[in-house]
Amino acid sequence: MQLSHNEENSFSLTRFESMLKTNDVLFFDSNEFENIIHYYLENGKIALAKKAIKLGLSQHPSSINLRLLKVEILVFEDKLEMAEGLLDEIFDLEASNEEIYIQKANILSKKDQHAEAIRMLDLALEITMDEADVYSLLGMEYLFLEDFENAKQNFMKCLEADEEDYSALYNIMYCFDFLEQKHGAIEYLNSFLDRNPYSEVGWHQLGKQYFDLKDFKKALSAFDFAIISDDYFIGAYLEKGKVLEKLGRFNEAIENYEITLDLDDPTSFAYLRIGKCYEKLGAEELALKNYRQTVHEDPLLDKGWIAITDFFYKKGNFKKALYYINKAINIDGENVLYWKRYARINNKLQLLEEAERGYRRSLELGNYELETWVKRCDILIDLGEFDAAVQNLLQAIEFYPETPEIEYRLAGLYFMLHEAEKGYYHLNQGLKLDHEHSIIIEELFPSIFARKSVKDKIRTHQKSCS
Repeated sequence: MQLSHNEENSFSLTRFESMLKTNDVLFFDSNEFENIIHYYLENGKIALAKKAIKLGLSQHPSSINLRLLKVEILVFEDKLEMAEGLLDEIFDLEASNEEIYIQKANILSKKDQHAEAIRMLDLALEITMDEADVYSLLGMEYLFLEDFENAKQNFMKCLEADEEDYSALYNIMYCFDFLEQKHGAIEYLNSFLDRNPYSEVGWHQLGKQYFDLKDFKKALSAFDFAIISDDYFIGAYLEKGKVLEKLGRFNEAIENYEITLDLDDPTSFAYLRIGKCYEKLGAEELALKNYRQTVHEDPLLDKGWIAITDFFYKKGNFKKALYYINKAINIDGENVLYWKRYARINNKLQLLEEAERGYRRSLELGNYELETWVKRCDILIDLGEFDAAVQNLLQAIEFYPETPEIEYRLAGLYFMLHEAEKGYYHLNQGLKLDHEHSIIIEELFPSIFARKSVKDKIRTHQKSCS
């Protein structure tokens, strides 16, 4: 009985691994070694691939393909000089082998010499029987050079040579998106779908383009065609659910998200979207149930914890909101979105020191929004920490110069600290920028606003502006 190709490969692998266990030396032809090595490389078993190459070359020292596989491993391990030396030896024996140029290109690419890598790949293109692979490599080199137009053209040629190479299609869409050529992307996808009308990936990508353009009707139609092409395509159901949400068809959106839960292992994203839909439908218990399921599936998904926290915050249940945001912070203490909510909730609960800590931590994590500086300042004022409030605003003004919200606060704070000269300076700065914001003085520093000199200065400026 003759073995199939897959059975032969499986038999060779079994024999090879048995040999490694027993230390017996068995003979394999060079093709068997190549198949064994490719299997190990594709499955990330580099150590076993290296053993197979070593044994293969000991039995077939003149095999060009085994030597090229050794080069591939050397390049992978960044042993570029050794790889180049071996490639030069192979080139002297077989200059017309395309793999030599491809591996030379890989080495040049690793050295950030992408223009030279492209030159090598162009040489490979002249002799290759597998144009799709070389065009794909050319596309990647142009991406490294941020030449998105040439990258796009090469990925298109790759897809022309192999219309099932969906990684090329994804890369083409990436280039279109980067070049902000939405309508060009749609035109290209329609052309591709004319040739491949049952390409679920093509329809899926077309739907995403229409979704970005807010053409939800066409997006919905495209995702429907993706599902017709492959009714197990989870991505299409998820995207269709997002479109239905935008159209306010929340029950239908839930149905599509729930299909994905049946098709494969449940995803936190699907539970989150189902929860959002139920919340919009007013089904609060079902919403909360799905939010909790979201964080159960993926405790590191910040959107899940934020959804639960915001759910209770909107209901005015600040203690429960604080409970959940604390749980989130215990899991990921570097998430600025958590700390901003922590600050806001503690502020609602009048836990001012904790609220100040939340805003301070947000700033430490790089959240330099004006609102964060201002809210922290106002809490420090309430705590009577005027010096700290001034230092906070002096940092803020570096990011937001000539900002009335900062100038008026600095004015009030300097007056409170009995530094009248600085107080008047910042009051004048604030009045020059926007006299209507002078209400900040009245609201935050009523005792300062009550001073005749301050009132007179504000009134005089207001009159001159009217």
